[in-house]
Amino acid sequence: MRLTDLTLLELAEKLASGQTSSVEVTQACLARIAQVDGKVKAFLRLDERGALAAAEASDARRASGTQLSPLDGVPVAVKDIFLTEGVETTCASRVLQGFIPPYDATAVSLLKQAGMPIVGKLNQDEFAMGSSNESSAYGPCHNPWDLERTPGGSSGGSAAALAAREVFGTLGTDTGGSIRQPAALTNTVGLKPTYGRVSRYGVIAYASSLDAPGPMGRTVGDVAALLQVLARHDPLDSTSAAVDVPDYRADLEGGVAGLKLGVPREYFVEGMDPEVEASVRAALAAYERLGATLVDVSLPHTKYALATYYLLAPAEASSNLARYDGVRYGFRAHESRGLKDLYGQTRDQGFGPEVKRRIMLGTYALSAGYYDAYYIRAQKVRTLIREDFTRAFSQVDAILTPTSPVPAFKLGEKVDDPLSMYLMDVCTLPCNLAGLPGLSLPCGFTRAGLPVGLQLMGRPFDEAKLLRIARAFEREHDFTRRLAPI
Repeated sequence: MRLTDLTLLELAEKLASGQTSSVEVTQACLARIAQVDGKVKAFLRLDERGALAAAEASDARRASGTQLSPLDGVPVAVKDIFLTEGVETTCASRVLQGFIPPYDATAVSLLKQAGMPIVGKLNQDEFAMGSSNESSAYGPCHNPWDLERTPGGSSGGSAAALAAREVFGTLGTDTGGSIRQPAALTNTVGLKPTYGRVSRYGVIAYASSLDAPGPMGRTVGDVAALLQVLARHDPLDSTSAAVDVPDYRADLEGGVAGLKLGVPREYFVEGMDPEVEASVRAALAAYERLGATLVDVSLPHTKYALATYYLLAPAEASSNLARYDGVRYGFRAHESRGLKDLYGQTRDQGFGPEVKRRIMLGTYALSAGYYDAYYIRAQKVRTLIREDFTRAFSQVDAILTPTSPVPAFKLGEKVDDPLSMYLMDVCTLPCNLAGLPGLSLPCGFTRAGLPVGLQLMGRPFDEAKLLRIARAFEREHDFTRRLAPI
């Protein structure tokens, strides 16, 4: 087995026992990236010098017995939406080309404080707006399970880098499914924490009331270990929750005997791929065999979630993206006549088609005469969606659904059909509207060898139970052990 085939926790054990060094494994990651990333295109940029310097410092700490955390020396990478001091951060957009942040996002700082070398910045949909990584201004990322297919989006690079065994853990963000959907399409594990659990400080904003940074890994244990590093109250983020942080690995092996797991009929939607549904149904049956009780629940306002999301998220985006004017940072149009023209030319040349589409949708929803009819009404429906979940969680410990209605689709297949693309998040975005934790777990493969994901949703700040439920299934199946054929 190659070093890069190890899971994050397996590597941590080898580092602790002295069987390998952080420098050796960081060099192995860089070699693996050089070998396969020309085909996968998970990385937008590498920080080889910074990663190797961090690895050398980690090895020196271990030699002196002063390691910073159990994950000290484990190489990781982060989505290009996280600010990284001294390393270009573009959010996969031309409008931020050349922008070098003067400080780190809190999540990045926490990785560094844990001693983890950060190898580079990962591909994504531009400003996290997309479900296939095809809106990236720097070209699409490719799925290591089938290079002609998408790894999902917007955190496509974060998922693909794991599936291609280029790094051991990654950071993504999830506004409507952007961690969970790519995890489902690449046979990896992705966790969207409760809104407020992980700091958004230094994360480039898409929709501020929905954005949730979170960890991605190859196994449930890997994700639990990363969440332990990331879950902190942050006074720099006004939405960061001052709540206790449990030991996420303490009860990981606790099993599901006696738990009640809800199955909402609204999530098995018309048009769902039959092989996806079959894998998810098989996973539900497996939970029954493990001692859980399946309970039919109803989330009746689910049918309004997609429309609600695509009013609220673009509205917030139209406000957040107004800061990109060509004056303060990033790209500036050179041929402009006056300030107003500078704004227009910069945004026209700097933003891609999907970002422009969402800005226009959001600006329309917020405009005079339409604000009450669209934006305010959508906020009221959002409340109804959250109340559906509150009622359901009075009966059950967690809710299980498909993550994506289809397996990975071919690059280019949906790029000219925005509505079809938006429907890829139909199972994931209600979780964001309600601010709940959600996790995607590998649960099978199609006959063509494409991964299928199972989604688990839990009560606010109950990530520990979600991880425990996910681990119970993972322990009985080998899906996370299967490696992409690249």
